[in-house]
Amino acid sequence: MSPEKHLLDWQTSQTIAETISPLLGQLYRHKGVEVLLFGKTLVNAATIDIIKTHRLARRYTGTALTPEQTLPLIKALSEMELSPCRVDIGQLAHQFWQGRDDAHGVKDFLHTALLGAMNGQTMTEPRDVVLYGFGRIGRLLTRLLVEKSGPGYPLRLRAVVVRGGKKGDLEKRASLLRRDSVHGQFNGSIIVDEERKAIIANGNYIQFIYANKPEEVDYTRFGINNALVVDNTGVWRDAEGLGQHLACNGAEKVLLTAPGKGEIKNIVFGVNDKVIQAEDTIVSAASCTTNAITPVLKAVHDKFGVISGHIETVHSFTNDQNLIDNFHSGERRGRSASLNMVLTETGAAKAVAKALPELAGKLTGNAIRVPTPNVSMAIANLNLEKGTDKEQLNAYLREMALTSELSAQIDYTESTEIVSTDLVGSRFAGVVDGAATIAQDNRCVLYIWYDNEFGYSCQVVHCMEQMMGVRYKTFPTK
Repeated sequence: MSPEKHLLDWQTSQTIAETISPLLGQLYRHKGVEVLLFGKTLVNAATIDIIKTHRLARRYTGTALTPEQTLPLIKALSEMELSPCRVDIGQLAHQFWQGRDDAHGVKDFLHTALLGAMNGQTMTEPRDVVLYGFGRIGRLLTRLLVEKSGPGYPLRLRAVVVRGGKKGDLEKRASLLRRDSVHGQFNGSIIVDEERKAIIANGNYIQFIYANKPEEVDYTRFGINNALVVDNTGVWRDAEGLGQHLACNGAEKVLLTAPGKGEIKNIVFGVNDKVIQAEDTIVSAASCTTNAITPVLKAVHDKFGVISGHIETVHSFTNDQNLIDNFHSGERRGRSASLNMVLTETGAAKAVAKALPELAGKLTGNAIRVPTPNVSMAIANLNLEKGTDKEQLNAYLREMALTSELSAQIDYTESTEIVSTDLVGSRFAGVVDGAATIAQDNRCVLYIWYDNEFGYSCQVVHCMEQMMGVRYKTFPTK
């Protein structure tokens, strides 16, 4: 291929991506149809992002997929009478072009593949959401909910509750939302309304409520009713403590972004989210590590059977640790997080059993906190019932990432150059590093990357949708 042809191909892709972009917006805002490409959302994606996301096809399918190939499918989607849903155009395009050599029959193909999406269902009335706390997870949840906002999205962020602050507090919180040292600039516009104590993010009016404890809040004063309160503080982790939120006027349900204690259901979305019942008022989204490892462990257990195993977590430091040496109630966690690898405990291995009872008593775990601000890795050393090798195990996990019911949770890479910063912003619960996989007979070692902030926040949003009964189906069905 000549040098000129490379540039011409790129410019052609840009032109097609520019044509795709408004179609994606119309589908999302007018019909409530969110278009994905191999699990990655294309809503609000820039032209370059659309092209880059198409490059992922080779990783999953072994063959290239271009915007030119997805455009006819997206055009056809925009002309269909679809109910609100998620459509993975990457998987559909791969299926279509594998069986055809031209664009004829696109509509017939889509009508068959999306039959269940033409059920006459209309957009769900928006449900109110309140974030109780505005730390790392709270701000990322805000970014995600604002990104998804619009007539087609059924969750509406109405308020954030924080402790009473001094003058300038709201502007500082807006600044933390606007700029993030790890996740970069907020994608859009943020306006501060000091008089009404609110932040307007991309047109979303978010009321800030100052309170030192739940009982001080009456959400109905702000027009908020039957809300889901997402507790990001971690102060309360049992039913009694979290039940304080339910006593507030305007609150209906509570989701904890930490492992719950007692009889609280700990949910790893994609694995055991079906246990969420309409009558459940308090649910936990478990921990970032539990979310990262449980989908992969389920996939492995379903095919090979897990006899026993040990999970070692190499985890970025968190605000729970000290920046420099100081007193800490936890063992070793008082030592400087920025200077040391800190060996500590993790309950993630045991917590897996709450989402995947088949593995109860089979796993142990430890954690090493390391001097990086985000992205962690879980190393799963497993003893299996059935023997396997690296090629077979990797092929299976690659397929799980592409076409299984866990494809929204598991990602897969075989890059021999990937490092932790490459995974910042990953929307998957965990990313299997196929190049590092070790497998021999009945033993394997799996390396699972995860953005312990952003990937986990995406899992939390999935739980929010499920709890409020507004989660739309994804097509094609597995």
